[in-house]
Amino acid sequence: MDDGLRDRPGATSRFFHSFEVKYQYYLDRLTPHTAVRWVIALLSLVFFASRIVYLQGFYIVAYAVGIYYLNLFLLFLTPSIDPALEFDDDDEDGPVLPSKTNDEFRPFMRRLPEFKFWHSFMKATVISTTCTFFDFFDVPVFWPILVMYFFILTFLTMKRQIMHMIKYRYIPFTVGKPRMAGKEDTGKVVVG
Repeated sequence: MDDGLRDRPGATSRFFHSFEVKYQYYLDRLTPHTAVRWVIALLSLVFFASRIVYLQGFYIVAYAVGIYYLNLFLLFLTPSIDPALEFDDDDEDGPVLPSKTNDEFRPFMRRLPEFKFWHSFMKATVISTTCTFFDFFDVPVFWPILVMYFFILTFLTMKRQIMHMIKYRYIPFTVGKPRMAGKEDTGKVVVG
């Protein structure tokens, strides 16, 4: 008699399962709409920034999420197979991605795909905005030092990333596979 009650999930479990299904449904619906997703992300970022400015606090939360955004962006710009790790001693310049039209076409594969970048960006923004509703996250700091340190860190890491791109000759954006030009179709039918 008790076995029937044990097999049925509890109300909390059913609620969270229902929430997960709806969440995944809306994520799947948003997946093909890149521009809409990034507009939503920028609006949420503007809301977070306006809370920081209005409350005149939570600078450490803003700094932490800024560092996280920088980390996500660097992963987005990095190839999934890092050419620096596959360096061969025989090759002076290291491995090179194809750069000529006769080379094999390989699209740029990211370490962090665009959708995961957006999803992580949104989760971080929602968590950091939620943190601004709790006073114990408002740690008193001298914010100009945090801003200066953030810009120095951004400059140095982006400089390193750009030097890596130049050294291994890759651009982190694929504009499309080159198409071979064939004979033009004149529309004439030859009966032979």
